Amino acid sequence: MKLKTCLLLIILLLPVAAMAQGLPTITFGIGEATDPGEVSTALQILIVLTILSVAPAILLMTTGFTRIVIVLSFVRQAMGTQQAPSNQIVIGLALFLTFFVMAPVFEQINDNALQPYLDKQIGQEQAFGEAIKPMRAFMFSQVGEKDLQLLVDISNSPQPENQDDIGMLTLIPAFMLSELKRAFQMGFLLFVPFLMIDMIVASILMAMGMMMLPPIIVSLPFKILLFVLVDGWTLVIGSLVQSFG
Repeated sequence: MKLKTCLLLIILLLPVAAMAQGLPTITFGIGEATDPGEVSTALQILIVLTILSVAPAILLMTTGFTRIVIVLSFVRQAMGTQQAPSNQIVIGLALFLTFFVMAPVFEQINDNALQPYLDKQIGQEQAFGEAIKPMRAFMFSQVGEKDLQLLVDISNSPQPENQDDIGMLTLIPAFMLSELKRAFQMGFLLFVPFLMIDMIVASILMAMGMMMLPPIIVSLPFKILLFVLVDGWTLVIGSLVQSFG
């Protein structure tokens, strides 16, 4: 809970601090290096900035965001509501659900890596090692054995004896492949009841001789009604969260 509280305070206090003291400025300069040490420092800064630019994508790909956002997109496509809910709402809901699912993992990272590092109890390498352990445990709990074996075979690596022998470059794509597979499996199950409604409506319209009327126009209200009556969002969100158990 401390991490959540700190993030909330930062978000709330940033506008106040900006209005009171003004926005800070950052200046970058390019000059002639006088020794190899300065060149090394500049290269390190460039590498760090490059990593930070792709860090959000890496973080999303190592969490449950992929599965959640794909399933929510399938729900919208299955109902045929086009842009309702909009992409912003789907992505926002997926992000908050990801934070909810990953909260225990983030708490472990905060307690075992971030706070000791801020208190100068451990170094950078040890903090990184402690932070990666909960993420690896989460990914191993969700990755499929076949997907993991596929990546091991493709990389021509020796057969690992335990989880410690599997590197992150093998684990992350195997985890993403498993997430895609599960998301599409859940999406197929979501499509089935809506597809049945479309088929029933299309059969009735053909029997009535109304072949010029698109079936989706008639079936859309019935699909929305069915989704509301069965409390569809609760079922979908509940199934998504429980699928990570």
